[in-house]
Amino acid sequence: MNDAATPDHNAGISGSDNDVAAGSQPPADGPTRRSVLRTSAGVAGAGVAVGAFGAPAAEAAPAAPAAAVAGTGEHAAPPRQGRTMAGVPFERRGTVRLGIIGLGNRGGSMIDLFLALPGVRVVALCDPVKAKCERAAAKVVAAGQPSPAVYAKGEDDYRELCERGDLDLVYVATPWETHFTIAKAALLGGKHVGVECPVAMRLDELWALVDLSERTRRHCMQLENCCYGRNEMRVLRMAHAGLFGELLHGAGAYNHDLRALMFDPDYYEGPWRRLWHTRLRGDLYPNHGFGPVANYMDVNRGDRVVSISSFGTPALGLAEYREANMEPGHPSFKESYVSADRTVSMVRTAKGRIIRLEHDVSTPHPYSRINSLGGTKGVFEDYPARIYVEPDHTDHRWGDFARYADWDHWLWKEHANPPGGHGGMDYIMLLRLVQTMRLGLVPDFDVYDAAVWTAPVPLSHLSIKAQGAPLPIPDFTRGEWRRTRPGVDSAKPTD
Repeated sequence: MNDAATPDHNAGISGSDNDVAAGSQPPADGPTRRSVLRTSAGVAGAGVAVGAFGAPAAEAAPAAPAAAVAGTGEHAAPPRQGRTMAGVPFERRGTVRLGIIGLGNRGGSMIDLFLALPGVRVVALCDPVKAKCERAAAKVVAAGQPSPAVYAKGEDDYRELCERGDLDLVYVATPWETHFTIAKAALLGGKHVGVECPVAMRLDELWALVDLSERTRRHCMQLENCCYGRNEMRVLRMAHAGLFGELLHGAGAYNHDLRALMFDPDYYEGPWRRLWHTRLRGDLYPNHGFGPVANYMDVNRGDRVVSISSFGTPALGLAEYREANMEPGHPSFKESYVSADRTVSMVRTAKGRIIRLEHDVSTPHPYSRINSLGGTKGVFEDYPARIYVEPDHTDHRWGDFARYADWDHWLWKEHANPPGGHGGMDYIMLLRLVQTMRLGLVPDFDVYDAAVWTAPVPLSHLSIKAQGAPLPIPDFTRGEWRRTRPGVDSAKPTD
């Protein structure tokens, strides 16, 4: 998660110094291997082939049949290869033995929070830049822990880490194109894995992670810190208590001016993030906005998202910034940007609710995740935070959200001033993850949430190319969404 003045999640991670990092796939207009869109009968029946990045092989994807979009489509999901991971607890353990892959801006800062938590031992570190591993290892030793094993021989050395027998959790903070392959290696190595956003870039990769999690009986989690923001957790509790009435609509976004950072050769250690703007037209980073709203609406826990329709503006912002700020001959002048400067997606749920998602990192504007929720009794909107709910408000004027502090989640009541960046939500997220692992509890979110929150990446691209045609969102739970169960709003442990 990023606020207006803090770095991006995966910035500066090693393994992306070249134009296309090892483990990444070729551009969408030139796939070297076949990839078929695995989703509900509508898209599969329409024959939408996708390239290496989830982009359609043809210039425009055909629209899915209306019947397929309207239905839940869970009957059309691929056969389950294992058993569901919904509601499956961690094995109880006194110490969480951790391996970290990626020690750039994000991983290099998150290690400080892991070391601040009781019951965490950092066992292994991996980054192709040896100096980063050495700096991180020095932090581990300074915290009073044994010197960790270091894997810094190259882009694929993470595989050795994932095969270790003394790790419980692998944390992944690397460039997007490597997330799937590293998560896959961790699961096959018998490790639980937490991945920074997005968990993968293609629908077939999302299905593969679901299947692997179910077969290996290991959790694959999207570590979405915005779900643990103080405002988000307060709204979550209020929504579940019925203060907004019957929920009707919500909105989330990642609107953050990243132009200067994407052209900074040191910040992202190469152009890996900017290059994604040459490959996909849609929402490249939906998780920050989508995750919290999905939690409010109990997506995968009583409701599910069934379709997405996306629209995008022309892609002008990055080229204009390049023209104004880069010297002639800069490598970026060889790049052609296709990602819409502003993407707007409308997501519909099985209960008829709607969720608006936005993405804009290429134009000047203040930071906003929107974070809005509305129901039959009122509405909340963030940036700035404001609320209007009956019977508290009847004058058609916004109320002060600070007056609702009593609704803070128990995690924020116990840790009112948490350390770390992004207002403390990073620390709260890791605190809760480690707590669930040590106490043998069900994690707050699972591989199905990771897949749903990330699905707009390839699907928004396909929908934009199909002139905003609604496309089905797969039921990654294979029908489990009908069963209500706790999520981020879980009860405080008694242990």
